[in-house]
Amino acid sequence: MKDYIKLGLEKGLISFNEDMSRITYIHQKKERNYNNPEEKVQAKTFLQLVIDYNYPVNRIRLFAPVPMGSETKEADIVVYKDDMCLVPYILVECKKQDISEAEFQQAIGQAYSYAFAMAGELKYVWVTSGIKSDFFEVDQTSNTRNQLPDIPQFGVKNVASYKYVYGAQYLPEESGKQRFFDLSVIDQSELTRRFDQAHKALWAGGQLNPSEAFDELDKLIFCKIWDERKPRRMGEPYDFQIITVPKEVEKDENKRRHTENDNLYKRVMALYEEGRKKDKEVFRDNIRLTPEKIRTVVGYLEGVNLGETDLDSKGRAFETFMGSFFRGNFGQYFTPREIVKFIVDVLPIDNESKVLDTSCGSGGFLLYALNKVRDQATELYPNHFNDVRQHDRWLKYWHDFAEKNLYGIEISEQISRAAKMNMIIHDDGHTNVITSDGLVSDENIIAKTNNQGFKYGTFDFIITNPPFGSTIRQSEQAYLKTYQLGKKEEDWLAVAAPSQNTRDGQSTEVLFIEQDYRFLKEEGYLAIILPDGILTNSSMQYVRTQIEDWFRIVAVISMPQTAFMANGAGVKSSVLFLKKWTEKESESLINTKKSIENRLLSDNCYLGQRQTWDREIKQKQKDKANEIKTRQRISATAAKQTEEYKVWNADLSAEYTNKVDELKSRLADEYQQAKQNELTDYPIFMAIAENIGYDATGKKTAVNELDVIGEELKKFIDSL
Repeated sequence: MKDYIKLGLEKGLISFNEDMSRITYIHQKKERNYNNPEEKVQAKTFLQLVIDYNYPVNRIRLFAPVPMGSETKEADIVVYKDDMCLVPYILVECKKQDISEAEFQQAIGQAYSYAFAMAGELKYVWVTSGIKSDFFEVDQTSNTRNQLPDIPQFGVKNVASYKYVYGAQYLPEESGKQRFFDLSVIDQSELTRRFDQAHKALWAGGQLNPSEAFDELDKLIFCKIWDERKPRRMGEPYDFQIITVPKEVEKDENKRRHTENDNLYKRVMALYEEGRKKDKEVFRDNIRLTPEKIRTVVGYLEGVNLGETDLDSKGRAFETFMGSFFRGNFGQYFTPREIVKFIVDVLPIDNESKVLDTSCGSGGFLLYALNKVRDQATELYPNHFNDVRQHDRWLKYWHDFAEKNLYGIEISEQISRAAKMNMIIHDDGHTNVITSDGLVSDENIIAKTNNQGFKYGTFDFIITNPPFGSTIRQSEQAYLKTYQLGKKEEDWLAVAAPSQNTRDGQSTEVLFIEQDYRFLKEEGYLAIILPDGILTNSSMQYVRTQIEDWFRIVAVISMPQTAFMANGAGVKSSVLFLKKWTEKESESLINTKKSIENRLLSDNCYLGQRQTWDREIKQKQKDKANEIKTRQRISATAAKQTEEYKVWNADLSAEYTNKVDELKSRLADEYQQAKQNELTDYPIFMAIAENIGYDATGKKTAVNELDVIGEELKKFIDSL
């Protein structure tokens, strides 16, 4: 990625004051406000004219006067044909990066008005926002706009019909001939803006809603990536770019543009179909954009090299763009990357681990697992860029993991597609991301997707942040009755079993605990984010008991109240790290607890005592009813309806309820004490994180306690 500002400083073309708030164009001795967004674009464009297009700096004028009737305006940049700067040749109009598509079209009109106001041989117009550029050949005799792929470099008369070719930097330069460009690597912020601007251009006109526009942009990004991956010869043009029709071939402007758009449409469709043949699950429906809309998006992305852009940069760009879109349209689907990184870093995931996220959202956990394994590959094969054998081994190490060991389930088809695209942008790992309800059985998932990898008991690690707050109801999802946690808990101190075994409903986060347990291998790890109510509310004791029976509790890390506020959720939560017991260990644990229960019930004659109390209550109720019946000369049934009986009976019930509660409380205390004495004790890592690298608004902060906690927790897990 060229740093034009750095090059401009080195070549003595520009200078800055100490805080870089003011830029000076040295050849004109012009000082300007560099904090102005348009000035940043203008500075870069000026430097491109000198560095890339080879125009002599003395033939370039910034802020050139343009007579417009009775007033004089300023053109941002004018390139002249002569050293005296008397014959204008190229006019450049610069706009800020976040200009809308409609405003960009207005800027073209403004540039043309300047061009026609400048007498002489002005032949070309360049309109740029820094992230999008349109080039035109000006015909002073007619009001037409002959769009070009570029302006000519210095000394070149004719412009080719395309701009971007593979390996352009290795092609020999020929005097008087147009020099082509290869795709450019750009930074995260600019890539984010390009994604965002392209998205806005698709929906802002009202033909698509933002959600539909996101889907269509996803498809075109897929085409762009596929075009970059296509094998092509040195100097061969890319397909994903605007290729113009020469004016000599078609003089009519409208027909010319229609042909260009139609040709581009066909090339993009061919890329899409070619990609879909190799990857049928990414996008099942067709591109639904008009050729004109496709041209608009291509204008933002055609010159970008997504393949060579740093993985973290392009990943952050896509996630930032997705995050801003989904938070505004779908609610929170993204676990903050600080939490994701913390969870993945502490777990001993390697290239042979089979990893699953049962509610994967945009794929954040899967991506960090992939990056972790890729980093391991780089440590093993540090010379992979230069050594062919090392490169093959490096690639196989992480690529096999991405293709065969990385799995994700997402209930929303649109979010699922976004997750796939997120992983494609990161180079791989999307193969086993599926659209499905994460709570249906493995048989159901396999039947629907024909993916045999989603079998219960086969995963080494599950890392997930399940949706909080929603309830699965028996009337809506019949699978609730197949869940142990979808049934009413068995109270070992209850005299009789509940009349109805299945609950009317259960929260999704509770059911995901059980589903994740099913998917895990014995001794596999589950890292799951849960609301603190599951860990603290007395009504959720049965869930904690079940967790205790299924898992060794490895760690509980308390998150601050603000952890998810930036995503619109204020639920206090914690991260649980759990390790699945072997069947033998779990069975032994359950049997020991059952043995303690039976012993306490037997030693305390619990059932006999409850039955004796029940008989006593019934006899006292009968005696009281008879006493009122005799005194008031009414029937026994009427006696039980009197206020006197009701008050007396309430006091009696309270007395016996207190007796039962006291007995239950004593037995529960004895049960807990017996558990402590008889069950195998083990240490649990516990920590409270108050500062986790960002605040309630999502803004980064200087302190992230998860880094320190993570180092200690990793040691703890490694020691198990």
